[in-house]
Parts: sequence; C-alpha cells; structure tokens
Amino acid sequence: MEILIISVVAFFAAILTFFSGFGLGTILTPVMMIFFPVEIAVAFTGIVHFSNNIFKLFIIGFNANKRVIIKFGIPAILAAFLGSYILVNLDTEYIIYSISLFGENRSITFVKFLVSILLIVFSIIDLVPSFKKLKFGQHILPLGGFLSGFFGGLTGNQGALRSAFLIKLKLEKHVFVGSTAVISFFVDFTRLGVYSTSMINIDYEQYYVLGLFAIFSAILGAFVGNKLLKKITLEFIQILVAILILILSLCFLLGIL
Repeated sequence: MEILIISVVAFFAAILTFFSGFGLGTILTPVMMIFFPVEIAVAFTGIVHFSNNIFKLFIIGFNANKRVIIKFGIPAILAAFLGSYILVNLDTEYIIYSISLFGENRSITFVKFLVSILLIVFSIIDLVPSFKKLKFGQHILPLGGFLSGFFGGLTGNQGALRSAFLIKLKLEKHVFVGSTAVISFFVDFTRLGVYSTSMINIDYEQYYVLGLFAIFSAILGAFVGNKLLKKITLEFIQILVAILILILSLCFLLGIL
C-alpha cells in the first residue's frame, strides 16, 4: 500500500515541480515519513529528487539561459555547500516560538521563520496586481543565487527561493523551466554530497523496491509535465509558483513542515 501511495504522490508532485521548479521534496518527504524512519525518508526523497532532476536535465536542460546559470547558479552552488555544512556541523534549531496545532506542540526555528518571511514577500509580489509588472535585473542574480543556495542547503528547500527570483526575470517559459532544472541539478549534487557523510551508514536494502517505484513515478511525472508545458502560459506558471510559495511559507510558520 505504501508503494502505491508514495508512487502516486511522487508522480503528481513531479508534474507540479516541473512547472514551478520546486515542491517534489517538500511534498514527498512528509509522506515518506508516515511509513518510514526519518533518516530513510530524507535519504530516499533526496535520491528521488536528484534522479528526477537528471531526467529533466536531459529533456529540457538545453533551453537553459547560460548567463542565468553562471550568475545565479554558481553562487547558489557555493552557498548550498556552506548551508549544508552548517546544517551538518552546527546547531541550526534555535526555536523562536511554538504553537499547538491538531493537539500537538509544534516548534518553529529561526531559520524556517526567516525563510518563510522572504517567501511570503515574493509570493505577494507575484499575486498583487500592482506588483506584477515588477522585474528583477540580472545584476541581482548573484544575490538571489546565494540566498536560494544557502537556505536550500540549510533547510533542504532550495527551490522556492530560486523560482521566486527567476520568475521575476520574465524568461520565456521553456527557458525558465530549463534554467531551474540545470541549477537544481547542480545544487542537489552539492548538498547530497555533504549530506551523504551522515547517511552512509543507513541500511537501504529493504527499501530498494520502494525507491525504484518512487524514482520511476517522479520521472513519469516530469515526462507528463514536459508534454503539458506546450499548453500553458508563463502567467500560469508565475501564479502557480506564487501560490505554492505562499502555501509552503504558511506550512513553515505553522510548523507543519
């Protein structure tokens, strides 16, 4: 039963992720945690996410904007290494407040609170009509890359900030999706390399079948997303990114993720 549920979630999350540039890990990790130990859930989600990015790299990565890759991607990769190192070696769990939700006490760390505020600002910029014409110049790309990579390495959710910055460049939809795919691949490669030092001793043997089904489902979702890309507009992608970012931010602030 768990294989079916996780495969379905991976499939639909991969479709959403194809357009938005983030969301697969955010959606899949909590579902994995329902059935498996935390370390197994995190490890397999990372593997599924990385495999999905490899597939996306082959089917749409050629549309990436080279200038965006260099100016945004390189700072993101370097900052992802820094954020991942801090996560593995230092205490990043400083709690600023706790709330009771569904009968459980949930704690919100300073890092997640800060990321949530940044994401809410970006989602409002995309959803409020008076802000919709706002564009970022390419001079801000290194800052955007650093912030998305750093907080991605620190929290594991690097895609939302990346998409929030890149969507404001008003890139053509295939260029936006291709650029996010390339940057996401290299950031994933960097942070998984750092995380692997703490995951190397986990016994994955009994979870191989689940992993293969999840990977295949995510790849199939990306394939379907690529077919649907021809039928949607950049405005749809922009609104989708903003709504997903807002939902993600609220989940952080409520301690759900």
